[in-house]
Amino acid sequence: MWQKALFFLVILFILSPWGSPVYALALGLVMALAVGNPFPSLTGKPAKYLLQISVAMLGFGIDLSSVYRAGKDGIGLILFVVSTALILGYLLGKLLGVFPRVRTLVSSGTAICGGSAIAAIGPSIKAENDEMTVSLGTIFVLNAIALFAFPLIGTALGLSQQQFGVWAGVAIQDTSSVVGASSAFGSESLAIATTVKLARTLFIIPLALGLAFLHRDEGGKSKVTLPWFIFVFLGAAAIRTYSASIVLPSILDSLVNLAKAGLAVTLFLIGLSLTRETLRNVGWRPFALGAVLWIVISTATLIAVIKLLGS
Repeated sequence: MWQKALFFLVILFILSPWGSPVYALALGLVMALAVGNPFPSLTGKPAKYLLQISVAMLGFGIDLSSVYRAGKDGIGLILFVVSTALILGYLLGKLLGVFPRVRTLVSSGTAICGGSAIAAIGPSIKAENDEMTVSLGTIFVLNAIALFAFPLIGTALGLSQQQFGVWAGVAIQDTSSVVGASSAFGSESLAIATTVKLARTLFIIPLALGLAFLHRDEGGKSKVTLPWFIFVFLGAAAIRTYSASIVLPSILDSLVNLAKAGLAVTLFLIGLSLTRETLRNVGWRPFALGAVLWIVISTATLIAVIKLLGS
C-alpha cells in the first residue's frame, strides 16, 4: 500500500515547479530498483500512448516555419546517422557475434527512434519476444544515460540552444529522452530537438517496409506500424501557425504545458519499467553493439553540429 502512496507523491513532485524531466526519469529508476513498480500495467501501452499524445501536442507551441528550419538544419545529419548506424551496426554486430535479428533491432533503434523503431520493425522481421526484450533493454539503458549526460556535455561545451537541439534530435535514440534532455537545456532547444527528432522518426516508414519485404514469407505479409503521432504533431503546428485569429494563443500554450506535464509523467513511468531482470537479459554483446554505435554517432554529430552551426 505504501508503494502506491509513494507513486502518487512522486507524480505530484514531478508535476510541481520543482520537478523536471531528469528528476522524473531518475526517480522512476530509483523506485523501480529499490521498491518495485506498484502499477506495472501503466508502463506498457498506457505509457507509450501518453508519450505519443504528449509529443503530438507539443506541436501547438511550434510554428511551421520553425519546423522547416529545424528540418533543414538537421536533414544532412539525420541521413548520416541513419546510414552510419545501419551499416556500422551490421558490420560490428557480425564481429561481436550478435544474433542477426537483435543486430537489426539495436541498429535500427539507434538509427531512428529507439524503442519506437524496435516496436515497429520487430514484427516486420518476425523478431521473437526475447530478442525484442534484449534490444529494448539495451536502448533503454543508453537512453537513461543520454538524458543525464547530454545536458551536462552541452553546458560544459557552451553549446547554443540551436546546437544542442539539433544534436539531441539526431543523436539520442528515444523520443522521450530527446524531449527530456532538450527541455532540461532550454525551451528553444526543446522545440528544435522535437522537430528534428520527428523528422528522423519518419525514416521508420521506408525502413520497416523494406525489412518487411526482405523478411516476408512466400505469399505472406508482415506487419508494419506507422508513426501516426508525427502527422498529428504537424497538424498541431499548422493550427499554431494559421489560427491566430481563431484560437487564442493562451489556449494553445495551455495545451503545450499539458503536453510537458504528460512527458514528465511518461519519463517517470519509463523509469519504473526498468527491472533487474531486464538488466540481466541484455547481455554484454548487444549492449556493446548499442554503446559503440551510440558513442560513435554522438561524437561525430556533436563535432558536425559545432562546425556547421557555429561556435
